Amino acid sequence: MATINVYERYYEADLMANGVRRKGALVMLISDSEGGNIRYEAAVTFFPHKDEEDFAVSYDAYYNEILFEGKGRRSKKREEKLLAELEQHINALAEKAGGQLFWDRPIGAERRG
Repeated sequence: MATINVYERYYEADLMANGVRRKGALVMLISDSEGGNIRYEAAVTFFPHKDEEDFAVSYDAYYNEILFEGKGRRSKKREEKLLAELEQHINALAEKAGGQLFWDRPIGAERRG
């Protein structure tokens, strides 16, 4: 299975999980493909971000949602549509977890794969 982070970027955030205050989040759009099938997933993981150098992502506060699954392969058109909707999906995941992302406060540049 080929897994590609189509998009990822760190943002300031706020979430209390497992007794630890999380002040950062890594937002991802992930593509998995195998045998003529493709799946896209929105994911966010919250981490403590104790200082500007702390990007130690913890996976005990990881939330995801499958956005598309079916026959096919990677599609720039589909990925642009999913990226346009990504903030909405991540906000829903964060809200369900009891947290919040601050989209206007990114921590570093976005990365695309």
